[in-house]
Amino acid sequence: MRIGVISDTHGDAAAIRRAIFAGGPVDLWLHAGDYSQDANLLAELSGLKVIAAAGNCDGLTAAKIDEFVDAGGKKIWLTHGHRYQARVRFNELVWWGEKYEVDIVVFGHTHVPYLARHGRLIIFNPGSAARPRGGSRPSIGILTITADGQVEAEFIDIAGK
Repeated sequence: MRIGVISDTHGDAAAIRRAIFAGGPVDLWLHAGDYSQDANLLAELSGLKVIAAAGNCDGLTAAKIDEFVDAGGKKIWLTHGHRYQARVRFNELVWWGEKYEVDIVVFGHTHVPYLARHGRLIIFNPGSAARPRGGSRPSIGILTITADGQVEAEFIDIAGK
């Protein structure tokens, strides 16, 4: 299973189009907030299911702060991260990820790509598709779950796509 991961699009339709093009064929999209309503455009343009979490800039939205997704035999916790101090440290995401007994934590908020493994837990932030920070470039992520249950994570630079 190949999962597209996007975050912090902030209403930038062009960034969403670039993400779809650069991401290639995926089975599902996850949107880690800011703006979760951009998931509607992502679904419309890609023709795929999109699961979104609400971010700190979302205001009134139907999206939840936390979503739990079963995909490819893995349990994924999708959150923006702002309620879990994601901008300053990741240990709270690790703690909650272990408590929720998930395999993968997907978050946004920092606008900077991040990948770490804590034991069996994968912590993954695709960076921002529209407003990168910290010297990073506009990016998305791809999570590939292989037939034998291995998880591969990668970042894709979408600038100029």
